[in-house]
Amino acid sequence: MNTAFLAQEAVETGNPILNISIFIAFIVITLTVVVRATRQTSQKGTDFYTGGASFNGTQNGLAIAGDYLSAAAFLGVTGAIAVQGYDGFLYSVGFLIALLVALVLVAEPLRNTGRFTMADVLSFRLNQKPVRTAAAISTLTISLFYLIAQMAGAGGLVALLLGIDGGMAQYTVVAIVGALMIIYVLVGGMKGTTYVQMIKAVLLVGGSIIIAGLTFWALKGGFNELLGAAVANHPDGEAILKPGLKYGGDVLTQLDFVSLGLALVFGTAGLPHVLMRFYTVPTAREARRSVTWTIGIVALFFLLTVIMGYGAAALVGKDQILSAPGGVNSAVLLLAAEVGGTIFMAVISAIAFATILAVVAGLAITASASVAHDIYNNVMRNGEATEEEQVRVSRATVVIIGILAIILGIGALGQNIAFLVALAFGIAAAANLPTIIYSLYWRKFNTTGALFSIYGGLLTSIILIIFSPAVSGTETSLISGADFAFFPLENPSIIAIPAGFLLGIIGTLVGKPDNLPGKRAEMEVRSMTGIGAEAAVEH
Repeated sequence: MNTAFLAQEAVETGNPILNISIFIAFIVITLTVVVRATRQTSQKGTDFYTGGASFNGTQNGLAIAGDYLSAAAFLGVTGAIAVQGYDGFLYSVGFLIALLVALVLVAEPLRNTGRFTMADVLSFRLNQKPVRTAAAISTLTISLFYLIAQMAGAGGLVALLLGIDGGMAQYTVVAIVGALMIIYVLVGGMKGTTYVQMIKAVLLVGGSIIIAGLTFWALKGGFNELLGAAVANHPDGEAILKPGLKYGGDVLTQLDFVSLGLALVFGTAGLPHVLMRFYTVPTAREARRSVTWTIGIVALFFLLTVIMGYGAAALVGKDQILSAPGGVNSAVLLLAAEVGGTIFMAVISAIAFATILAVVAGLAITASASVAHDIYNNVMRNGEATEEEQVRVSRATVVIIGILAIILGIGALGQNIAFLVALAFGIAAAANLPTIIYSLYWRKFNTTGALFSIYGGLLTSIILIIFSPAVSGTETSLISGADFAFFPLENPSIIAIPAGFLLGIIGTLVGKPDNLPGKRAEMEVRSMTGIGAEAAVEH
């Protein structure tokens, strides 16, 4: 097959009516699942936030994979590999290793110590109100950054299918995604969201396997033929197989490479919406089973991104990808059209759309739980609010978060969503991870240290992002017409992560010790053994 000829052909996106019909069918099916789950969901916080801890390890493993494999993984990573080659593959490696770090280092201790949110763990032996407030602010900030990426992905996805590029049509798509997210969470809570994430994980991995198989079939060969065709059809030739195409220009780009790697590897261990999924299983044993399933599914998927990314470079071409509505995020969809036709592309697009909906629903539940459980109940009501009251506050928060995500997502249209998610990872690694690690493993850690690390890591990350080329100063910046960048790197993690850890130490040394030796001992035993965790879940 002449891959150069294929790359020059215009990729047809099919009948927009057919595409939208398939989208609607997927939405109806998943909403039906959510509504059925609602019949088993009470107004208790345990049901709304954690699904009553009623899922087994296999189900939760699928759901964690569904939560973790976002639009950034499916659309952004494959696009980055297709355009940047080896440097784009860093995202696949980083996301996979990050999951291993999170699961091995913090997942089970967090699950054993907490009940609903990350703040349950951080405040276990520290001063409740200030720590819960800080953790909630951090959770909301990270969730919004992550939501922005998913909304931008949704806009680019439907833009490609409908052949639109910018304007009110894309803005409307983002608004529809936000509205659907609100409906999914309000109707189904964590149970409904979990079932959607399970379905989405199966469909996403299954669809990726089919795309990879059709790619090899189209090339009439294996992985070597795939790489050869990608090299032949890419403007940079063999450079796509070597490091440096994006991050090898000078010392600054190499530092950006290191900074991105740090964000990816350490970010997952601080992502509240991923860690919260471990509260949906009844025992520590089921949590460990979740880990096994999650690692297997995610590892398989990220191996497939290499095939799909280089397949898009070989059969579609860099120029056509960048010029398509949706830009770099359209690579895997254009590949699906090339190897399977327009109907197959519409089905894969619907799966990607379900991916976005599942992830944004999980993010919204996490953020709303943090506001209702941490801020409203434990800070404002001193722990005296009923679970029904907390659920009402949580539902109201979902609506507010959805509106904010729509507004911010519109502003991020056209950006590579894998890059946007990497910023969220960087903030999580700088603000949350140091506090989690110190809370679990450092006996002398105190409330002042927690506040220093959370607020310090959060502010450092956000300030450096605002004044970086990611926001202004280049043609691809969020604000392309302005230039107020003074920090030369696009990702702040190389500075912000060490700052978060260092500030936690400084705060602990200058602050007063928390006189809770009994709590420290209880947390240590519980986090390592799980003793007492099941009782907390049942309560």
